[in-house]
Amino acid sequence: MAPALPARWAAAALVRSCSTPITSRVLITERHTLLPRTTKRGVQYGWATAPARGKPNRFNQVSSGIPAPTTGPAAALARTAQSTPLRSGVLAVKKGVSAMFAQGRRIPCTILQLDEVQVVASKTRASNGYWAVQVGCGHKTPGNVTAPQLGYYEAKGIAPKRHLAEFKVRSEDGLLPVGVQMQPDWFKVGQFVDARSNSRGMGFAGGMKRHGFAGQEASHGNSKNHRTIGSNGPSQGGGSRVHPGKKMPGRMGNERVTVQNLEVLKVDNEMGIVVIKGHIAGPKGAIVKIADAIKKPPPAETFIAKARRILLERNDGHEQRLSEARTKHLELKDMRKEGTYAEFMEAAVA
Repeated sequence: MAPALPARWAAAALVRSCSTPITSRVLITERHTLLPRTTKRGVQYGWATAPARGKPNRFNQVSSGIPAPTTGPAAALARTAQSTPLRSGVLAVKKGVSAMFAQGRRIPCTILQLDEVQVVASKTRASNGYWAVQVGCGHKTPGNVTAPQLGYYEAKGIAPKRHLAEFKVRSEDGLLPVGVQMQPDWFKVGQFVDARSNSRGMGFAGGMKRHGFAGQEASHGNSKNHRTIGSNGPSQGGGSRVHPGKKMPGRMGNERVTVQNLEVLKVDNEMGIVVIKGHIAGPKGAIVKIADAIKKPPPAETFIAKARRILLERNDGHEQRLSEARTKHLELKDMRKEGTYAEFMEAAVA
C-alpha cells in the first residue's frame, strides 16, 4: 500500500494547464509550487532503467577533475566508433560465382545483384540509443504481410519488402532519408567491403564431415564403428558427463559468416550488379549484407559526398512523397476505424 501524503499536502490540488501537455502536472501547496516532473530515464539519458537512487553522480563530475565516465551511451559509441562505418551498406542477392581476367591472371569473383534496395527507416541516438539505417530489398505480396507491418510501410509510401536489415553508422551524418533507392554506384571500384551472409545449410552431419575427425580403425576388432566419434568424455574424475562444447554430430551449416576486406571489381547500374573479388558464403539466392570494410581505410570523403549527392538527385522530392504518404496513412487509418475503408476501396477500383 502506498504511504500517505504529509499533512501539509492535504489541501494540495493537481492543476492542469490548457497550454501544457496532458502528461504535465503541477503540484501547488500553501507554501511551495513544485515544477512539473520530467522523465530522466531512457536511451537519451542513459541505458539504465533502474529508479533514481538519490543523486548517485553528485560527486562524479568531469569538472571535479576526475576522468570522463566509461559507461553510458556516449562512452559505448565512442568505443565502437573506429569499427563503425561512416555510411550505410546495402542488401544484395547472390547470383553466382564467376571469374574475371586482368593482366593475364584469372580472378575469381562473386556477382551480387541489388533488388529494389530502399531506405525504410532511420534509427537515432535520441530514440534508439545509436545511429543506424534500416534498409529493405525485394518485394513481398501484400496478402502475405500482417496488418501492422502493412501500416508500417504504408506510412512511408513504400511497398512491402522481402528482407530488412540494419546498418549502424558512426554519426548522424551517415543517416539517409526514408524512401530513397540505392544503386550499385554507392560503392567505388577498388574499395574494400565486408560481406556478411548465411552459409549453405547441409543438414545433420557426422563428426568426420562436420569437424574433420579421422574416424576409427578399419580392422582389428572394429565392428561397424568406422565413422563414429568414439568416446564422448571421461568418467569419475571428469564428472561422468559430456563437457559443454564437445564436438559431436549435429546440424551443419546455415551459420552467419563474415568475409572481410573484399575488393570491388565492378559496379553496373544498368544491370544492378556489384562484382567483388573472392567468394562469399551461401547458395545462389542468399541475402548478403555489403558495407564498407572496417579494417581498411574508408572511401575518400569526396567520393562519399558525391555518392550521397547523386543519390539525393535521383530521388528528388522524397520529402514531399513521405509527407503525402503519412497524411494518406492517417486518412486510411480513420477510415478503418469508421468502417468505411471497404467502400473507399470499391470506389477506387471501380
